Formats: sequence, structure tokens, C-alpha cells
Amino acid sequence: MLDLEALSWALEAHPVVVRVVLVDVRGSTPRGAGTAMLIWDDGASGTIGGGRLEWEVTTAARDMLAIGATEPALRTFALGPALNQCCGGAVTVVLERWDAARFREMSPDYSGIHVRPVTANAGDMPPILRRKCEAWAGRDAPLPTTLQGGWLAEAIWRNRRPVYIYGAGHVGHALARVLHPMPDLEVIVSDARVTELAKLPDQISVTASPPAQAVMQAPDGAAHLIMTHDHDLDLALCHGLLGRSFAYAGLIGSATKWARFRSRLAALGHADADISRITCPIGDPALGKHPQAIAVGVAAQLLKIKAPKRAMGDEFA
Repeated sequence: MLDLEALSWALEAHPVVVRVVLVDVRGSTPRGAGTAMLIWDDGASGTIGGGRLEWEVTTAARDMLAIGATEPALRTFALGPALNQCCGGAVTVVLERWDAARFREMSPDYSGIHVRPVTANAGDMPPILRRKCEAWAGRDAPLPTTLQGGWLAEAIWRNRRPVYIYGAGHVGHALARVLHPMPDLEVIVSDARVTELAKLPDQISVTASPPAQAVMQAPDGAAHLIMTHDHDLDLALCHGLLGRSFAYAGLIGSATKWARFRSRLAALGHADADISRITCPIGDPALGKHPQAIAVGVAAQLLKIKAPKRAMGDEFA
């Protein structure tokens, strides 16, 4: 699937990148069709499985950058003795050059599907691919990455769960840094303390709106992690969350803190079953209380929650 957010971030930092996507896989392979990574002169983001395959593809991508190649490249690799890999399968890879101008000019077809020729002799778009794209348009599932007749069709799709972190202290920072790279999660840190938000990497979304306001603006199905510097604010956020739908809500704190919060939330009119929708303590106590240890435990919990699916055609509206 074509991740516009990742591509946009890469192009803000680098004038030209090569996007690599696995368009066909046969037999045993490290990653499936649709897996992609971005490569630039001195770095990369994402992975197509590592090993010799990724090294070969990265070298090919940097060769494209070095000679200024503008046409896509299509290559097939057998994952056997020639690459010193024992998977035994085969992958076909498309390498495409992207710059800011191409990104601005791109628009999706068929309600969020990007279709384009990726070989010099592609000709017109195959009718069978056109019918497939028309059939998948508007479905509540992404089109599988499809290479046909020299044309590549990819869904422009987001399959991420919004994760709101309330509080940009030590644990909030650790959580944001651990969760942000997760492909299934979209991290937003909320804190009225602008100086704390400024310490986070630019790639992480932040909001200086009051956390109580951010709670009400979050979409249904989001995950919420409450860890502000103020227990009264923590309680207010729990109270606000219990009046709406969410996929997960976690509160940092001890068993003693949670016992007091349960009592106060009950006094505010919440039933015991509703209060139990909030997890406290969060993470895995066996991992310890170091901020990064808490973050690892929370990440494990969140990755077990099935992410919602929503199309991304709105980004071109």
C-alpha cells in the first residue's frame, strides 16, 4: 500500500527518493506483496525483509539516484544460492523515483487507488486491471498490490489506529518514540506545555490544545494513554473518555492510585463495568518501571488490538 505520509516526510528531508515496493512474491519470502521502503543517498526508511535482497535493492536504488534515472525499474530476484538466502522463493520489485513535483501532481484513481505504468513497453492500461480497480473502489478493504501488463495498482490506504498520549513527560516521550515507528499506529501527543512538546522529534504529531479538548476531538476507535503531570487532570480525562467510545484507554499509575480513581469515577456516576474499560496500571509490570520498559509493554498491548480500516482518498479532496 502506498503510504503518503511516509513519502511526504521523506521528501521534506531529501530532494529525491526511490520508493521500492514488492509487487509479486512466490514461495517463501521475508515479506509480502505491497511491502515498501524508501531509499535516499545516505539512508533509508522501512524494510522489505533485510538480508542480501535488501542490500541488492538498496544498491540498485542508489545507482538510479547517482545517474539521475527517471524511469521505473522492474527486477526479479530468486531468493536462493545466488543471493546467499535460503528462503527459496522469488520476488519482483518495482523501483520508482519520487520528488516533490511528482508527489504534488499525483492524484488517485478509483477512490484511492494509484495506477501507473512501470515498464517502458506497458502500452494502455489492461482492461482486466481497469475492471479490478473499478470493482475495488469504495470497498472497506484495500486493493491488493497488483502488477499486470506493465501497470502497477496500489491502494492509497491507511490502516492505522490513532493513539493519543496525554502528557509529554518522560514516559510520554518514551511511548511516543517507541510507538511512532509502528506501521499500524498513528501517534498524537497532547500537552499544553509547548516546551515539552518541542522536545519530541518533528515526525511525531503533537497538539498544544488542552488534553480535555483533545479527548473530545479524537475519533471513535482511538486508543488513549493518560499520563499527565496532574492527577486531577488525569481524572478529568478518564471521566471524559468514559462518556464515549474507544478501543483502549490506559492510565499510568499504581494500584493505589487506581483504587482512588475508581472510587471518584463511581461518585461521578460511572458504573463499575464502564470504569473497568480503563486499564491501570498500563504495560507489563514484569518489565519494570523504566519509561522505555513501560513503553515496550504498552506497545505489545496495542499491537494486539485489530486496527480500523479507512480509505485515504480524502487527502486529495
